[in-house]
Amino acid sequence: QLQAYGGGTVQAGGSLRLSCAASGLRFTSYVMGWFRQAPGKEREFVATINWNGGSIYYAESSKGRFTISRDNVKNTAYLQMTSLKPEDTAAYYCAAGGQGYHITKYSVVDPYDYWGQGTLVTVSS
Repeated sequence: QLQAYGGGTVQAGGSLRLSCAASGLRFTSYVMGWFRQAPGKEREFVATINWNGGSIYYAESSKGRFTISRDNVKNTAYLQMTSLKPEDTAAYYCAAGGQGYHITKYSVVDPYDYWGQGTLVTVSS
């Protein structure tokens, strides 16, 4: 089970940190990813991180502003978001996928086995 939290409303230029707490699974066996979905749009990839943080991959829109990380002791993944823009407004979902692929393959939904419920981020202009 994945529980995402930390969303909220922030002004443009502000920051938020999302968390994704995992339970009932062997956390270090999974690649963790973040996706987002804005109203009326398809779910899109944000960032992904392998089991020990040694491989990380970002969407172009995330590079330089977002940082993905994980704490394998706390079984939690994080997404630190800075310089937020109104177009970042979306429901953010965390996901866990079994290892075995190159990190770039985790930029689509298919490799993921578990999904969190989503946490809403609203960026006002």
